[in-house]
Amino acid sequence: QVQLVESGGGLVQDGGSLRLSCAASGGIFRIDTMGWYRQAPGKQRELVAGITSIGITNYADSVKGRFTISRDGAKNTVYLQMNNLQPEDTAVYFCNARIVPAGWEVPRSYWGQGTQVTVSS
Repeated sequence: QVQLVESGGGLVQDGGSLRLSCAASGGIFRIDTMGWYRQAPGKQRELVAGITSIGITNYADSVKGRFTISRDGAKNTVYLQMNNLQPEDTAVYFCNARIVPAGWEVPRSYWGQGTQVTVSS
């Protein structure tokens, strides 16, 4: 069964850095897009950054120039390097991937369990 496991969240001071990782495992035929979303208390979940299978990236305006998304195809892993973190970046960060499971022909959307990122001022 396909699953996504995230790691790397935590507490950091204003201006600090964190690196999130998300590894996909299970019966996987192919991984298409991968991305990171976040949800702050009382707010809707929003896209932070995405990356296609050929490395094309997109970012929310609020994180451009501070966050970098990357992926390692051999490890089925996506990363989010977050620099110059601000208190407004505080949220639960979720990994998402569109994956074609083994034996399937169309992709399905999978979510990780979420990891808390807290930035103190």
